[in-house]
Amino acid sequence: MSINSPTSINRLVRGIFSPLPVLLAVLLAVLLPAVAQADQPRLLVLGDSLVAGYGLPPGQSLPDQLQRDLAAGGMPVAVINAGVSGDTTAGGLARLDWSLADNPDAVIIVLGGNDMLRGLPPEGTAANLDAIITRLRDRNMEVLLAGMMAPRNLGPAYVEAFDAIYPALARRHDIEFYPFFLDGVALDPALNLDDGLHPNRQGIIEISRRILPSVERLLARLER
Repeated sequence: MSINSPTSINRLVRGIFSPLPVLLAVLLAVLLPAVAQADQPRLLVLGDSLVAGYGLPPGQSLPDQLQRDLAAGGMPVAVINAGVSGDTTAGGLARLDWSLADNPDAVIIVLGGNDMLRGLPPEGTAANLDAIITRLRDRNMEVLLAGMMAPRNLGPAYVEAFDAIYPALARRHDIEFYPFFLDGVALDPALNLDDGLHPNRQGIIEISRRILPSVERLLARLER
């Protein structure tokens, strides 16, 4: 049969173009989720070991749990883990620019615990957090500040000065505020690792459950 016959030409055309619907379906299956994810708000959690997931298996950090909880509530959000174990507020400020490489829409700050454990002057902690918040707001990013509380055995003067840092900054910058990051989890052996400082899996779930309304209010600000 000649290649120039109508039958041969029809077969040739079908052979060239029949895979296109299949190929198109494959491309859409690959590209559409990526496009949808690109359209999701990006939420960065800037913090220390409490954010990094110290002592926990992969996928069980607070950012991971928050992403799951937000999705379960009908709010798909890409939550970025920017936690570095041992980080102080000075460390968070020093690495802020490269932590923002993904251009998040909003940021949760969970810093200050290591400042307090090292007995660093509260004035320095306040100045570092103020600088972080100012730079984020200058870039039109919404901010949620998660507070920390000093152990009472550090003395009333230190406790008063440290604890006052967070609400004062939240008022000054008019940002969302969660008074105590470890609320309901601190000092509970059932919700912490053996070191008594870092939440275990159940502790992370509890923190995410408690902070979720504040995170939802933070994300609602993106729609204003």
